Amino acid sequence: MNKLLINLLLPIIFLFNNIAEASDLNIFSIGYFDFNKQSNEAVDIRFEKRFDNEIFDLGPKEEPLYFIKPFYGIEMTSDSAIYGIVGIFIEEKIGKNFFFTPNFGIGAFSKGNGKDLGHVVEFRSTLEISYQLKNKNRIGLSMGHFSNAGIGDTNPGTEILSLSYQVSY
Repeated sequence: MNKLLINLLLPIIFLFNNIAEASDLNIFSIGYFDFNKQSNEAVDIRFEKRFDNEIFDLGPKEEPLYFIKPFYGIEMTSDSAIYGIVGIFIEEKIGKNFFFTPNFGIGAFSKGNGKDLGHVVEFRSTLEISYQLKNKNRIGLSMGHFSNAGIGDTNPGTEILSLSYQVSY
């Protein structure tokens, strides 16, 4: 299964690295996997790389409302589950130092000794609020949802509540 993850994700990661010359944030987070159902709880550790390069924009050409940007990452749980993801995000400044960052991605999931999410292909949608510190790094709180969108025989889904430290460079 881990070989499948590598074969699926490495070409996509290299594509994003070639697209993005100027990177924005490295995200380091720790979370509570399956916090809502509490049937297969685990500690969730995540790393994401968010790029500042725009893939496309939404809204009028003269003054776009949002810029869609790429990211990739890896997530692991204390139950040996592993998830590699690629996706897109939008970042909206909602105050002097606050940011709202919804994101959506697709990836390959291996359950390890943890919760069976029903398929190797899983989608993750996440809502995040972060606060920018004086050094341009951020502290964030996010809630993510995993689902296979019904492509598996079962689709139990799960939610993850995470706290992150985001390093700008």
